[in-house]
Amino acid sequence: MALLLRRGAALAARSFRAAAAASSASTAVHRLPAAGSLAGVAELAPARLFLFDSRRGFAKGKKSKDDRGDTVQAAPDIGPTVKSAATAQMDAAVIALSRELSKLRTGRATPGMLDHIMVETADLKVALNRIAVVSVLDAHTLSVMPYDPSSVKSIEHAIISSPLGINPTPDGNRIIAAIPPLTKENIQALCKVVTKSAEDFKQSIRRARQKALDTIKKSASSMPKDDAKRLEKEIEELTKKFIKSADDMCKAKEKEISGS
Repeated sequence: MALLLRRGAALAARSFRAAAAASSASTAVHRLPAAGSLAGVAELAPARLFLFDSRRGFAKGKKSKDDRGDTVQAAPDIGPTVKSAATAQMDAAVIALSRELSKLRTGRATPGMLDHIMVETADLKVALNRIAVVSVLDAHTLSVMPYDPSSVKSIEHAIISSPLGINPTPDGNRIIAAIPPLTKENIQALCKVVTKSAEDFKQSIRRARQKALDTIKKSASSMPKDDAKRLEKEIEELTKKFIKSADDMCKAKEKEISGS
């Protein structure tokens, strides 16, 4: 009986030690490999690379994207385009005014005063200066030399039919056009035409100005406020420049008419 009790106690002791060992293994803390070992390098390297790539990506993002992750792009500079368009339109108005004023007759002979006269040929109507050479013989006389002598009659008829009040005379293969002096009534009427023409073409200059300012206003939200103000000021200066050019041109024409 004593022998059986001792064997039972021994078996119980071995079972207890085995259970304790199993419990200890299941709750043991897993230690990281030593930093100097190859296993440690193999396991730590991916984690370090991940952290490095994350930091690098974050730094790039700060330079190329805003807080919402959208790419930031600089607004285009509309200044050169706006100024170029306004200058072209204003210059075209001044050129058209010059062409219009050249059609007005004064007491002094000028080759350009016949440029606007249209001559009816066999095929179509063409400008006189396209089919003849106009030159000044003296202060009150023009010479018209057609390229084709057969067009002398057509040119003569066109000059007579124009509102210039000129009565040309044929002289062989050319036409002599004497410019009659202007009366006081003619001078006053012509000066009124000059004033009206000036105002009409200055309105064209102002329309070009307004168009440029409207373009600047539409783009104001995408450009610095100081840049918009500077551009508006430059457009105003352009407008004053071309308005003055038109005024000077008309004053010179009025002086030419009145002094004839």
